[in-house]
Amino acid sequence: MAPRRRSAGQAIDEGVRVTTYGLLIFEGVEELDFTGPWEVFTVSSALRGGADTSVLIAEQDGPVRCNKGMRVLPDHTLENHPPLDVLLVPGGTGTRREVNNPAVVEWITKTSAEVSWVTSVCTGALLLHEAGPARGRRVATHRSFEDGLQARGEITVVRDARYVVDGNLVTSQGVSAGIDMALWLIGRLHGRDHARAVRRLIQYDPAPPYLADEPLPD
Repeated sequence: MAPRRRSAGQAIDEGVRVTTYGLLIFEGVEELDFTGPWEVFTVSSALRGGADTSVLIAEQDGPVRCNKGMRVLPDHTLENHPPLDVLLVPGGTGTRREVNNPAVVEWITKTSAEVSWVTSVCTGALLLHEAGPARGRRVATHRSFEDGLQARGEITVVRDARYVVDGNLVTSQGVSAGIDMALWLIGRLHGRDHARAVRRLIQYDPAPPYLADEPLPD
């Protein structure tokens, strides 16, 4: 069954505003690209009384082997998952294969049109470009792939930016930068004080500690 659209922050009966995060995974996905944001999203939910849901979505059932060897089990498949408010597309060596996978690319195209926020980490931006959401937009990606992504055309790669916000598209540089992007997003959805509380709880202490306090690069 196709997922039903539900806007981010839709109120439920108890008056709590809920968000469902869908994180795509695939063979060769970079572990921290999705586990970093997963930690942010799930801790955010815990601080809000378990209001939010995070799910891992893969093309098929069964274990997924990540880039560094971790094996994870998806919660849902592309064809069977709950309505999403936020889509996260991570990177990793597997993206070079998945850009040529019609099932994944078409799912990203369709799902991006249904969610309120589209996000990527690292070379996940390559998939967003192939699927369409990143075309004509400003994006960030891993510094090693900035030139290659820019060469694909119809895109503006912002260099030396930890993350970039362009409308409802939020993209980050590689690996740990996804944590910064996820903190910005939960701050946008649920308030900056909440995002700071999440940062403190996960003991994430870069400099500056919360980039939403800093101006975005031009």
